[in-house]
Amino acid sequence: MPEIRELLREGKGKRVYATDDPELAIVYYKDEAMAYHGLKRGRILGKGEINNAICQHLFTLLSEQGVENHFVRQLDPRQSLVLRCDMMAFAVKVRNRVAGGMHTRTGLPIGMKLDRPVLEFVLKDSEMDVDPLVNHTHLLAMKAATMEEIEEIRFLSRKINDILSAYMSEIDIELIDFRIEFGRYKGKILLADELSPDKARFWDSKTHEPLDIDRFRRDLGGVTEAYQEVLHRMMGTTY
Repeated sequence: MPEIRELLREGKGKRVYATDDPELAIVYYKDEAMAYHGLKRGRILGKGEINNAICQHLFTLLSEQGVENHFVRQLDPRQSLVLRCDMMAFAVKVRNRVAGGMHTRTGLPIGMKLDRPVLEFVLKDSEMDVDPLVNHTHLLAMKAATMEEIEEIRFLSRKINDILSAYMSEIDIELIDFRIEFGRYKGKILLADELSPDKARFWDSKTHEPLDIDRFRRDLGGVTEAYQEVLHRMMGTTY
């Protein structure tokens, strides 16, 4: 196992550490939960282990379908080894139904199915109450990406959505929306960060009950059980 060096960054649900290999990093998944830019905090028992397992499963699935990403291998129940990418300054939100911020901004009814997926660029690490929406001209002005990189990220985001939507449908989960991040690695654009119920809206296909972080945000209860259910449907595993 690579030796852990300094902490590179810490987010809502994980820590990323440098290693003695400059090409590799270690992601440690936490049980802590945050919502509304840190205004609400709590703990979801076992979330770190569940998210680590889900990320391993989905990153492997995407890699098999031709989507290059940063995942190398799972190290233990809470840690995974990843390629150390130069992360982009923005994230992508992919929406298949109206929920969350899209409902707030547009007034469209929650749950309305979109005729085609909506892609949104948002700035990361903002001190504002919400992640600012930007378009490709903002990203070019900020020199956050080239036009070629933006087009590639758009293509990859749609491909990831197609693959994950089809897969989740097979296990009776509808992919409502999700947030993804990309990084540069040796001249390539790689999918990075995480794919988990912390970063996506998963609804049960039959009951439309959320199986994700919205249960924590909205005080619906059964948060741990929802995360466990997602993992169980993916892998037949419980924690």
